[in-house]
Amino acid sequence: MAKEGARHLVSNIGGVLAKDEVLNSTEAYEKYHSFHGGDKEARKANYTDMVNKYYDLVNSFYEYGWGESYHFANRWRGESLRESIKRHEHFLALHLQLKPGMKVLDVGCGIGGPAREIAAFSGASVTGLNNNDTQIARGKVLTKKAGLDKLVDYLKADFMKMPVSDNTYDAVYTIEASCHAPDPVACYTEIKRVMKPGQLFAGYEWCITDAYNPENKDHKRIKEEIELGNGLPDIRSTRQVLEALRAAGFEILMEEDLAKDSQVPWYQPLDPNHFSLSTLRLTPIGRFFTHNMVRALEALRIAPEGSTRVSSFLEQGLFGLVDGGRMEVFTPMYFFLVRKPLE
Repeated sequence: MAKEGARHLVSNIGGVLAKDEVLNSTEAYEKYHSFHGGDKEARKANYTDMVNKYYDLVNSFYEYGWGESYHFANRWRGESLRESIKRHEHFLALHLQLKPGMKVLDVGCGIGGPAREIAAFSGASVTGLNNNDTQIARGKVLTKKAGLDKLVDYLKADFMKMPVSDNTYDAVYTIEASCHAPDPVACYTEIKRVMKPGQLFAGYEWCITDAYNPENKDHKRIKEEIELGNGLPDIRSTRQVLEALRAAGFEILMEEDLAKDSQVPWYQPLDPNHFSLSTLRLTPIGRFFTHNMVRALEALRIAPEGSTRVSSFLEQGLFGLVDGGRMEVFTPMYFFLVRKPLE
């Protein structure tokens, strides 16, 4: 979970985009969202474009601030953020009963942090599936650097229509990624198709909870901020996720919001009332420094035009995440374990 420095952050804003394309891509991305006049139906209809623009723009910010595993984790007292993230990944591997020789699919793998950790932990072979060129390229570099390129490989594809034969994988998992899907039933059905009969699928989903009230202005603002700051078409409820898994034909073995039992709030690293040297870049002070560094380098034309706007919508998303966590109307770790029936 090593973090790259400021030079990597600035030189990689926009990913595979040319520098002069960053501002236009930022404006196009913002227009998909409610704060800029967009709506969820347009986001769903154009999810591939929206999500690709999002990750091209934000990937270097994610790696700079969070490391190689782009997800939250429930935390125990005395446990560091890094330790909790590794344990969160091991939790999936253990519930999937992964072992050497198994062929596993990571749906929406980011830059491959969880795939590398789970492959090293379990000995299973993991294929990271991702539809973003920026993240696939970065994942390959980091995997080779870690010496795990014999256990971890990558497939560039849309998880709504995977170029994979039926009954291919021994296990599948997704970590905070299928929330980008425009249609959860279609997404889970496609995942079931590529799994061998009788095998397991596990995941962590971003969801609104039963405490969410669509008539509450604060709750509505929180949902829209999270969607803007995280490239989401629409945040589903935990009930909708469970219904979608059933509709896709899975047998439900376990389901639980792991945020409820987290001894340390999952959003603590982002909380303005919290300070930690170990997660300095995520604190308000660290984010203030990063935002103003990017602004200065953009003014000097070292960072591409539009970089500060990317930093701003990410910051707005963080406000939504913290408020959503405090009010318990949002969770990034609705856990499920399901099985594809034998018949």
